[in-house]
Amino acid sequence: MLTITQFSELKESTIKGLQKKHFPEAEKVVDMLNAYNDKRKECQMKLDENLSKQNSSAKSIGLLMREGKREEAEAIKREVASLKEIGKELQKEKEQAEENLKNLLLTVPNVPYDEVPEGADASANVVVKSSLRECRPDDTVGNWDTVPQNGEAQLPHWELAKKYHLIDFDLGVKISGAGFPVYIGKGAQLQRALINFFLAEANKAGYTEIMPPTVVNAASGYGTGQLPDKEGQMYHCEVDDLYLIPTAEVPVTNIYRDVILDEKELPIKNCAYTECFRREAGSYGKDVRGLNRLHEFSKIEIVRIDTPQHSRQSHQEMLDHVEGLLKKLELPYRILRLCGGDQSFTSAICYDFEVYSEAQGRWLEVSSVSNFDTYQANRLKCRYRREDNKKIELCHTLNGSALALPRILAAILEDNQTEKGIRIPQALVPYTGFEFID
Repeated sequence: MLTITQFSELKESTIKGLQKKHFPEAEKVVDMLNAYNDKRKECQMKLDENLSKQNSSAKSIGLLMREGKREEAEAIKREVASLKEIGKELQKEKEQAEENLKNLLLTVPNVPYDEVPEGADASANVVVKSSLRECRPDDTVGNWDTVPQNGEAQLPHWELAKKYHLIDFDLGVKISGAGFPVYIGKGAQLQRALINFFLAEANKAGYTEIMPPTVVNAASGYGTGQLPDKEGQMYHCEVDDLYLIPTAEVPVTNIYRDVILDEKELPIKNCAYTECFRREAGSYGKDVRGLNRLHEFSKIEIVRIDTPQHSRQSHQEMLDHVEGLLKKLELPYRILRLCGGDQSFTSAICYDFEVYSEAQGRWLEVSSVSNFDTYQANRLKCRYRREDNKKIELCHTLNGSALALPRILAAILEDNQTEKGIRIPQALVPYTGFEFID
């Protein structure tokens, strides 16, 4: 969540940033935050004064009693009792102001960086890099028209999955429901090969592998910002009040909740393979057919905890890592810098990676790589101790998909069709043990 400095000392820039994210009534909300904070500080100041008076009066009671001035001593006792009652009321007022401040802060998104483009929706996202051609400053998604063409008819992955007996979508419906596919034979082997490939590449890049739980408590959901913002998109185990994770970002980042790290430990680089669960309420139509949008899917996540001074470099290194994966998989891709209106609730800046499906005639998002600045860290109380002055400050948190499997698998199937069968990208062959699906 936002820090006190952001909405008090940096009020105007915070309002401007929230407006870029199309947050309603940004100025009114920031004024309310400052009012709650001022009330909290006012109550604290009065409490301090009240306690000082109590301590001073309490000392005088003993002196008066020793001097035999019982009536005066009793009067001061009554005064101290009255001060204590006032203190109780002030404490209640302070706690209410703090509760109001916290509850409102939980509804306010992160403030985007200055370089985040203006825009209300995905059409304003800027294409900053592509494997297809050099990008221009005016290359927004809304006017981008460059796609690969191989001149041959292509089958979509759901038809290929049926033709080669790779994925059974109907069986998934029978067992669980729509959005829970069953991978079979070489389809399952290809899925496992991708998982192992992504983990091996993350290991080479210096990421420590984590195997976290796939259910988390509410505190973890609040820590990374999924709650209360995305509560409707998460599967909730009501009896135990646990949530199925939408991404490994949640449990891995929460490892550092309520932790003070030493600066020399940073950046921390973790990766994790998990199943991910998303209700995706209201998702229907052709754009969610096959593997395009699932309720359960596999993903490898990379997570970093870093200092504010180094987090932008970390972010670029993460972008380079994901781009390197797509190059090795020989997939046509583009990288988008998301506009304010299309960014997530918690991110300060986010880049999406998309691969092109000629069979579907559309770009498929396969990764989002975000820098959250101090937003998550403030919720998590994830801090570090500086080496130079031993001051404790908030960390920066970052995460990205490296990669999400469903659309990557779909693109590999669709973009590698040959007369002989489906060609496996060379980088994956050591992990699959076969070069073709036929």
